[in-house]
Formats: sequence, structure tokens, C-alpha cells
Amino acid sequence: MTDYADLLPIAHQAVDLAQRIMRTMQPGVLTAKGDRDMASEVDYAIEEQVRAFLAEQTPEIGFLGEENGTSGTTDGLMWALDPVDGTVNFVHGSPLCAISLGLITENRSVLGVIDLPFLAARYSAAEGAGAHANGEHIGASRTGQVGDAVVALGDYAVGMGAEEKNRFRFALTQRLGAEVQRIRMHGSAAIDLAWLASGHVDAVVMLGNKPWDTAAGVIIAREAGAVVLDQDGSPHTFESKATIAANASLISTILTLVAEG
Repeated sequence: MTDYADLLPIAHQAVDLAQRIMRTMQPGVLTAKGDRDMASEVDYAIEEQVRAFLAEQTPEIGFLGEENGTSGTTDGLMWALDPVDGTVNFVHGSPLCAISLGLITENRSVLGVIDLPFLAARYSAAEGAGAHANGEHIGASRTGQVGDAVVALGDYAVGMGAEEKNRFRFALTQRLGAEVQRIRMHGSAAIDLAWLASGHVDAVVMLGNKPWDTAAGVIIAREAGAVVLDQDGSPHTFESKATIAANASLISTILTLVAEG
């Protein structure tokens, strides 16, 4: 098996670069990306500099960024970056925003680094090497009863088709609200998965994510002992449209609640 952990130092350096930008640069001019969706100048600045850094350090590895797409080879290994996961939070001065850098091969995540610049927290993992927060080993919660579970729910839909998509999401919120201890909506897929990995939440339900949202968080959660699936119960991959994750004791119940719609 390839030792993807060998690439962790480079990933940390790339995220260090992104963190400095995020902590020192104002959001600046906002660029509309659709209905109630935008990118800040910080999003573009981070992606440009991280893309250039990784192209120099790992020219054999392709790159996918949320704002400007792919560069380099798209075969084999590929970095996937969300430069500011939770841009709306960041623009509003909320600390619930993150930098998410993952590594994908053969449709699966094998390495991830997530940094929360305003909460002094960094999460990382490589396939077979465990998951860590600020250098300390972490593990998913062992909560066994859905009534004791805190569930992180992804954002409601915006843009084309949002009304239809949100009918399902509103119904799901109602179902979860009747069964789980609490629902939390953090506005960042990276935070949801990192906090699942560290036991701050017990399950995650996201129904509208992209590869850059989850590439880092999926491997961190898995290495922390969580089960991460698509909505149909198949293993989560680069092409998954949803992310359903929890510990082994809860995952079947959470999947059932999602499927009841």
C-alpha cells in the first residue's frame, strides 16, 4: 500500500500558506456565483497561491480547486482544495470557516488536512495512519442511541431547483428533530466532518456537496473510525452526491431516517 502520509508535510505547508492569507486578508470584493452564493477575494487568493505551491512541490499530482477548476494531470493522484469552506460565515466574521485540502486517487480520499484559522484547530489524516487534531490522535464518538446523538446537517439548497430540494431537506430536518438529541448547522462541510472525527458531533448529513467540500473530511472521519457513505448506502467516493456519516452503531439508523423521505 502506498504511504500517503509521506505527502502530509507538503499538505501542511500548503495549508500554512492558506492560513496566513485567511488570517491577514479582508474578504474584499465578493463575486457572485449564483443565487445567494459568492466567492471572496480571499477564496481566489488562497486557491491561486496553493495551486502554484503544489504545482512546484508535486508537479506529478493534479489539482482541483473550487473556484478555478482543474490543472495538471487529472489521472492518478489529485489535490482537491476548498480555499474557504464557509465563505458566508467568513464574510460575516464568524469563526466557523475552514481551509480544506484533500488528496484523491482512484475515486477515493486518501489524505486530508483541515484548518480552522480562527479556532486554532488543525485536523489531518492519511490512509492507514489515523486521524489527528493539533498533533493528538482523535476518534469518533461511541454514541449508540440516536436519541443521544448530535447531528450536523448541511446547508439548505440555494439556486436552481432549491424549492424542490428543500422540501426534502425540511422534511428530513423534521424527522431528525423528532429523534436525535440536537441538530446543528455549521455552514461548513469541512467542520462537520472534522468535528465528527473528533467526537464533537455524532453524525453528519449533507445532501448537496462537491468533491472539494469533502475530500479532506472524508478521510479524516474514516481514519477516526467513522463510516462515511453516499445516500444509497454505498461507500462515499469522489463522485458521491451526498455524505452520510456516523459511527458504526448509528450509521444504519441515520441512513434510514434519510431514506424515509
